[in-house]
Amino acid sequence: MKIRNLALFLSTLPVAGAALVIAQPTLQTEPAAHAPAAAQGSYQPKFPGDPARSDAEAGALGYMRVVIRAQKLYQKKHDEYATSLKDLVNTGSFTRRMAATTERGDYTVGFKGKKDNYVLTMTPKNVDAEHRSFYADEDGVIHADETKAADASSPKVK
Repeated sequence: MKIRNLALFLSTLPVAGAALVIAQPTLQTEPAAHAPAAAQGSYQPKFPGDPARSDAEAGALGYMRVVIRAQKLYQKKHDEYATSLKDLVNTGSFTRRMAATTERGDYTVGFKGKKDNYVLTMTPKNVDAEHRSFYADEDGVIHADETKAADASSPKVK
């Protein structure tokens, strides 16, 4: 009985395999037709007034906003700023995972904290129009530069 079931199963494989081969080109072309606009090269803003020029910038700016907010909360609670990203874990929405590495996609995080101030930078692996560098300090204002490392004198992000 087992041999008969195996033979029946094996005899259906060529039919099932042919159906998969015939259906496969359709399956491969459908996702491309439904690909999001962002994957086709133009950035779609994440919210009204979004200053990002690319998905990579949106991620970098989002990370900076979380750190800035966590520093404000930390300073309010401890009357000083956190001196490391690890000190900010569980402050606001800053997580352990966010402190675990300085590599954030196309960007590298720079953080220098003292009890009375801090500097946060996001430096892209390649600076260009869609990968600006970013800078913020204890005033909470984010600055950007598309030609060099951003600093306090760089234009403010709107």
